[in-house]
Amino acid sequence: MSFFDDDEETAPRPSPRAPRRRVVGGPASEGAGARSPRPRRLQAGGGGPDQHTLMVRRAIAAGVAVVLLIVIVLVVNGCLKSEKQQGLKTYNREVSALAQEYQTNVAAPLFVTLTGAASKSALDVQQQIDHLEEQAQTIASRAKGLSVPGEMAAAQQNLLLCMNLRVEGMNKVAALLPTALGGKAKQTGPYLAGAMETFLASDVIYSQRVVPLIQQTLAANGITGLPTTGSRSLPNLGWLETATLLTRIGAPSSASSQSGALAPGTHGSALLGVSVGATTLEAEPAVNHVSGGSSPTFTVNFEDSGENPETNVKVSVTVTAAGKPYKASHVVSSTQPGTKYNVEVPVKGVPLGAPAKVEAYVEPVPGETNVENNKASFLAIFGE
Repeated sequence: MSFFDDDEETAPRPSPRAPRRRVVGGPASEGAGARSPRPRRLQAGGGGPDQHTLMVRRAIAAGVAVVLLIVIVLVVNGCLKSEKQQGLKTYNREVSALAQEYQTNVAAPLFVTLTGAASKSALDVQQQIDHLEEQAQTIASRAKGLSVPGEMAAAQQNLLLCMNLRVEGMNKVAALLPTALGGKAKQTGPYLAGAMETFLASDVIYSQRVVPLIQQTLAANGITGLPTTGSRSLPNLGWLETATLLTRIGAPSSASSQSGALAPGTHGSALLGVSVGATTLEAEPAVNHVSGGSSPTFTVNFEDSGENPETNVKVSVTVTAAGKPYKASHVVSSTQPGTKYNVEVPVKGVPLGAPAKVEAYVEPVPGETNVENNKASFLAIFGE
């Protein structure tokens, strides 16, 4: 039959289980079942360094960073050490300069002035002493204002003590000398010798504490061969003996003081009032507002309240503000009984706007027994 004939002529079909050939990299026409190869991934940049190279580079970079860090630390430490040493050297230099300035400009002229003072003009002597007292206070203030490295704190503390003792000694000399030269040598001499002991104490503190502490600190920081200038305010120990001191200043001996010479009758002065410009100060507890700036001139009004003329009457004014005294004085060469005097006393450097205490004082004259009316105090605030 034609049906079977056609069936026999038909080509046999391939088995569905026939294995497929895998052709790698061949064309698609070589087999319908061939699988296309998966393309390789290329590294960025067309092939960079491998992992080992990266690790080596990172290690080198880390080493360079460590070296740079060490160099930076060494440079910074070197700069800090140099800056620290420079600060210590500067402090030593400034202390030495102040010590030398005190000895040259205060201590030496003081004892030149004291030697034979009784034979000199009382007014000239007092003005010179007042000037030296002001110089001592200025040097002490500059010492307080020094820039102090931390390791020099102990030396600075002792330096301030030394300078303050010297100011105290100058204050005592300025207050006591007119009385010693005015006929009260016997009574005043021991106190004047005590002022000299204050100078000696300052010298001991400077030589035994200030200088050694500075030198120890310098050595501990690798600084050698840099001396600290010495300083003495008392030229020799003879000034500590009352009799020797009075002989050197030329004050009358105790015998002549007793035998000699006060005129009969009362002696003394009375403070009547104090003003600054047109402002008359009111006594405590009133608070006086005073204009005129930081260097006011006080006019002290006093009277020779005794029955005798007097010589070398010292009038002083002290303004204490912000914990610091500001002092000035003036000496009236002679006064007459029952006569009133106006004495101008300028005081420099008074802080503005700070509460202050003003003390005016007419120092006792030889033979004066009542000193209660010699002084007065006031509260004030100074402004422009």
